Amino acid sequence: MSWFKKLKQKLTGAPETTEEQLVEDVVVEEKPELDQREESAVEQEEVEELEEVVEVEAEVEEQEEQAEMTMLDSILEDVPEDKKKEVEEEVSLFGKFKLGLAKTRDSFTSKINDLVAQFREVDEEFFEELEEVLLQADVGFETVMELIDELEMEVKRQNIKDTSGMQSLISEKLVDIYNAAGDDEDMSLNMQPEGETTVILMVGVNGVGKTTTIGKLAARFQKEGKTVMLAAGDTFRAGAIDQLVVWGERAGVEVIRQAEGSDPAAVMFDAIQAAKKRKVDVLICDTAGRLQNKVNLMTELEKIHRVIGRELPGAPHEVLLALDATTGQNALVQAETFKEATDVTGIVLTKLDGTAKGGIVLAIRKKMNIPVKFVGLGEGIDDLQPFDPDKYVYGLFADGLEMESVTEDK
Repeated sequence: MSWFKKLKQKLTGAPETTEEQLVEDVVVEEKPELDQREESAVEQEEVEELEEVVEVEAEVEEQEEQAEMTMLDSILEDVPEDKKKEVEEEVSLFGKFKLGLAKTRDSFTSKINDLVAQFREVDEEFFEELEEVLLQADVGFETVMELIDELEMEVKRQNIKDTSGMQSLISEKLVDIYNAAGDDEDMSLNMQPEGETTVILMVGVNGVGKTTTIGKLAARFQKEGKTVMLAAGDTFRAGAIDQLVVWGERAGVEVIRQAEGSDPAAVMFDAIQAAKKRKVDVLICDTAGRLQNKVNLMTELEKIHRVIGRELPGAPHEVLLALDATTGQNALVQAETFKEATDVTGIVLTKLDGTAKGGIVLAIRKKMNIPVKFVGLGEGIDDLQPFDPDKYVYGLFADGLEMESVTEDK
């Protein structure tokens, strides 16, 4: 069974699953460009050629629309009427992942396509080339080795001879590897029951988009109907407090702050007291991102933890580490440092749309055994999205999977 069919089965077969599939993800193909005309070309010939191009473009658009409708109908035909709106909303999320991973897909998937076209047989040389492509996408050595082993075993088990359908098989195995790293643990946030304050501690080095992520999370929670408060715990970086205040104003939430250079733990104390007094649903706490001195970092985070836990037992309920996807393997070094300094419960991978090496998601998951909970897929306030392995893999292989799904439905 193909990756597309398995995902469709998961979406339509499990009542609690509301994820849609491959519908809005229409194959986006580059429109044919006009060939350079020689100066001596007759104007009539140019017009005729232009008309041909327009006809081709129209045919492509029609095919794309048909592909979209085919996939949409394919999914929705098995969805109960009362679930269709919910499922259709999920479609846009697949589209966001497809758009956000465009750079990685253009580089990574094009190379996979070239491999499939180059090799007619799945042999040792094919796997060697595939290994190189995966490493270049920052998937990570350990993950690549595991994936290659899994693929070789599956190829032998199914007695696969040619490369057709390998994209689907690779997609399936990538999802399996990601999920296996955490035994299908819940990637959602540890939100407290209604009436209690959920405290989220944000950590990460300067420049990774931590403050921006806090602002987007605040807007997201507000959209869900929750009351939100921010704590300006980064009292060392010049302008950090003002930056958070600006995001607070954009989101319409209160920011608890003190003067620059104040003790971050004192800010957390004030914020916890204010959150309890105002019965705030979510308190998001910013922290300094200095890595120059690991001992100071650990000491500061331990003190913040201690103060928050003392004032609100069980808090912080989430410690989210913001990592910049564009830094590639350097993000792993940062993750290791912060994991030593505090109990990181989840990763927020920012700027995923700005890198051609989106495979870093898998490398972080495999090496750190920490779930990726959110990813940044653009600059818009709604472009911070909960991470989902199926949507992620779809974003990597969208074009090939869409073609496969349409072919299967014929």
